[in-house]
Amino acid sequence: MDYNFKVDQPSWLLNEINLGEQFETVESRMSLVIKLSELNVDQRTGGPFAAGVFETETGRLISVGVNQVLASGVSSAHAEVCALSLAQKKLGTFDLGSESSGPHQLVVNWCPCVMCYGAIIWSGITSLVTNVGPEMEDITGFDEGPLHPRWREELNSRGIDFQENVMWSEALKVFEKYRDSGAPVYNARGNK
Repeated sequence: MDYNFKVDQPSWLLNEINLGEQFETVESRMSLVIKLSELNVDQRTGGPFAAGVFETETGRLISVGVNQVLASGVSSAHAEVCALSLAQKKLGTFDLGSESSGPHQLVVNWCPCVMCYGAIIWSGITSLVTNVGPEMEDITGFDEGPLHPRWREELNSRGIDFQENVMWSEALKVFEKYRDSGAPVYNARGNK
């Protein structure tokens, strides 16, 4: 009996990135993530979400992930979980902020869902860059779940710096494209 599961990233992904490349600004990191989210829509390989893990100080790209819920049939195959897991495997540690691994930053094209929020805290990253607001859910119909009302403060209390609304309008264009594509909204039992 095979008692494993595997979530593969799409074949096109490694052709679009150069692991180890340096992205000096937060905007350049977000630009890459938004590009990958749009390619995931264009290639019809998953939802309109992407994430990247970078060395905080140098901007060196460690890993990226795109949403693979539909392709894998695994509800936890969100972009953040994929990017964090790949970074942890690559660096050989579950703590992406430890002394041995150094501080790492997660860049995501939109605010994490409740599951990914937990994964972010447990991953050990020291910095999160994302976009925030109800617009993504309004445009797409995705249900991201109820974040704690003080979620930003909870990140801060755990030593995770937070920067929001970097290239916000560019991120929204990908969600509009996803909506217009007619691709499925994969909330559990189809509910919002």
